[in-house]
Order: sequence, then C-alpha cells, then structure tokens
Amino acid sequence: MVHTLRRLAFAAAVFPVVFSAQTVDEIIAKNIQARGGLEKIKAVETRRATGKFSAGSFRAEFVQENKRPNKIREEMIIQGMAATQAYDGKKGWQVQPFGGRRDPDLLSADDTKSLVEEADIDGQLVDYKNKDHRAELVGHDSVEGTDCYKIKLSLANGDVCYYYIDADSFLDLKVETERNIRGTVHYEETLYGDYEEINGVYYPFAIETGTKGEPEHQRYTVEKVQVNLPLSDARFSMPGGVAK
Repeated sequence: MVHTLRRLAFAAAVFPVVFSAQTVDEIIAKNIQARGGLEKIKAVETRRATGKFSAGSFRAEFVQENKRPNKIREEMIIQGMAATQAYDGKKGWQVQPFGGRRDPDLLSADDTKSLVEEADIDGQLVDYKNKDHRAELVGHDSVEGTDCYKIKLSLANGDVCYYYIDADSFLDLKVETERNIRGTVHYEETLYGDYEEINGVYYPFAIETGTKGEPEHQRYTVEKVQVNLPLSDARFSMPGGVAK
C-alpha cells in the first residue's frame, strides 16, 4: 500500500484552526498511530532493509540492519565488495575496503552520531521524553506543496532535528538535522515517500538525503523490508572483539 508524497496544501485560512487544535504530543501520538501504532512498532525486534543507492552517476546496493536495542549495521555493496559501518550499542566501527583497508577501525564519537540516531529502531519521536529529548511545535511549513506540522526535536546529545509531519496523513515527509561535528554544524535534510505497510508498520521506500539547500541528493530506493528475522549480535560487533 503506497503513500503518495505530494498532496494539495490546505487553504491558508484553515491553518490557524488546525494549529490551535493540536499540541506537540498530540501530533506525535498521531504520527506514531499513522506509522502503525505503538504496539506494532514496539513488536519489531529486528529489521533489514535492502535496495539500490544512487548519487549522481554512482550506483550501489545497500543493506541496513537494525536490532533492538540500539544496534545498526549498514553496508554499501559494489561488485560484491562491501563497505560497512556499524554501531553495537556502545561503539561505532567501520570497514572501508575500497581504499585497500580491510581491517576494521573504530569511529570517533562525532562520526558515530548519525549511526546512533539511526540505531533507534522505534524512531526518535517514540518515547522521546524517556530518551531525554525535547519536542516543540514551531508551526507549519510546506514540503513540495504539502502542508506539514513542523516539530523541533532537541536531542540529548545537543543536536537538533526538525520533523515535517504531513498534516493529513501524519507521516514524516522530511527531517532536517543540525549536527555538530568537530565544532562545525552540518545541515542535512532527508525526504521520505512511497510508504508501504510491512507487518502493520509503515516504512518509506523512497528516501533522499543530502546537504540542506544543495540540489544534489543521494537516493535510496528500498526494494524489500523484513522484520523480526534472526540477527546475531555478532553482526553488529567489531571484528576482533574490540568493540563490546
């Protein structure tokens, strides 16, 4: 079942009525319900997404695996060779064979930030207060002609995410991230579309990400999502037993 990204925006006169009727927690609750509901989201213990990646003329296959709680492994595969980044719940690591290095390296805390965020299998808005995040409704904005609620989520690590939630379907359409990396703030944006239902939970099958304001985006076309398949903890641990 596919969710269409583009819709007609609400008339401007409707905005004050909709805005005044919703609190940030009510919108987040509707977002969680639109994704399938808290019970079904929490029932997902593992998830694997596979598909195609493109950036300009570059093409690759990708695999992303998540395991509760807070484990993630990402692979970019070209001609059977995989570049890997992973987070085991405590430490991030990578293997980058294309430059001739086949040994794993630990990632710095800054370079691990995005992995830690993506390792949250439920999504950052679920139980955000228990994660020491802070949420604030900052108004409305448009994503490709679709009216969205705009939520500012201040993460426990000091970074900030702006969630653009479709005012009609209550699904995420875009997330803008302000991430501090080695003293410099990086502005990123990710757009989501083509939602499909897998075991009662909706996932985006079209994802674009890149630097905010830049026309060139990296594109992920998800071909398959599997949930609750057996994934060993060893899949996420650094080879050699360094990262425990």
